[in-house]
Amino acid sequence: MVDRAAPAGSGSTGWHSSVSGAPAMPPSVPPEYREAQRAGEQTGERTAGGTSEPLPFRSAPADQSADQSADQSPVAGDPPDDGVGGTGETGSVTSEPPVLGPTGRPLPDLPEPAPVTSHGPARVISLCNQKGGVGKTTTTINLGAALTEYGRKVLLVDFDPQGSLSVGLGLNPHEIDLTVYNLLMDREVELSDVVVPSGVPGMDLLPSNIDLSAAEVQLVHEVAREQTLARVLQPAIADYDVILIDCQPSLGLLTVNALTASDGVIVPLECEYFALRGVALLKTTIDKVSERLNPKLEIDGVLGTMFDGRTLHGREVMERLVEAWGEKVFHTVIRRTVKFSDSTVAGEPITSYASSSPGAAAYRDLAKEVLARVTTGEPARG
Repeated sequence: MVDRAAPAGSGSTGWHSSVSGAPAMPPSVPPEYREAQRAGEQTGERTAGGTSEPLPFRSAPADQSADQSADQSPVAGDPPDDGVGGTGETGSVTSEPPVLGPTGRPLPDLPEPAPVTSHGPARVISLCNQKGGVGKTTTTINLGAALTEYGRKVLLVDFDPQGSLSVGLGLNPHEIDLTVYNLLMDREVELSDVVVPSGVPGMDLLPSNIDLSAAEVQLVHEVAREQTLARVLQPAIADYDVILIDCQPSLGLLTVNALTASDGVIVPLECEYFALRGVALLKTTIDKVSERLNPKLEIDGVLGTMFDGRTLHGREVMERLVEAWGEKVFHTVIRRTVKFSDSTVAGEPITSYASSSPGAAAYRDLAKEVLARVTTGEPARG
């Protein structure tokens, strides 16, 4: 029998059985519904003792409760959730991800080069690649000009019979009386007789013209022919901070002379497939010169030039380059821009012709990266 009135003080207002006080249900209700009804009684709200208080939710099993408290309930003294690990929910980010450069690696924070109070001894760097048109001459001019902005005194050596470096600085190679050829072949000619101003304060030029092509034949019969350039450049070591040698696009005797005279090598490499293929042969030549003629020679870095990140091919070549050379690849990349051609026609570096252009900024970054590597002996890391 079911009564409608609840016992006094029970705090319950629904239909109740006169036997147990449980909610009355018809016998035909399925067992699973009865179970759900019991669960609902424990998880819902009801009045107790005349005040409205929510009853506690059903406790989870011990292991599940521990997991939930570890994932969701912070413990006093624990650091705030940084969104990493746990339930995978995004929390407050404590640090920003590193910015990736065009080489696919985090960009390093390059320090400003320290000022110099005196000049010398110079570090001799050859810009070398047996493939033509990869940006050797452009890099020699603009890197040299960027180094002068950081207080370095620079000597550029045009060691290509085409004389492109001399032309790029506004000289007419056919009107030059003395060139690097005379310095190599005539012992009475001194370095000071051949060096000319480049038009950039703090940067001088050792010019060249087509006469240099005869030196490769004449040097064959000379004793210690591979050390000829090193001998004639020796007086300049004490007067300059950096000497940059623009090599011809070959691996002949002139290039071997340049490598023998150098402390380091920068390899400009166009971000194209055919330019990538010939680098292995250049590496072999550098290793032979280092082993047999110049033990101090090392690769200062590989420079990606004429890079176009909009093309899949350019990005793939850069990825291959980093895979092959690793940290030797400069973080700085030289992108294509018409300003380089315009500055060459004007006979001046891009740092003065278009000082605020992205190309000028890239060579200033390259100068900082080169000086950082020379100072620390290690590539800059992100």
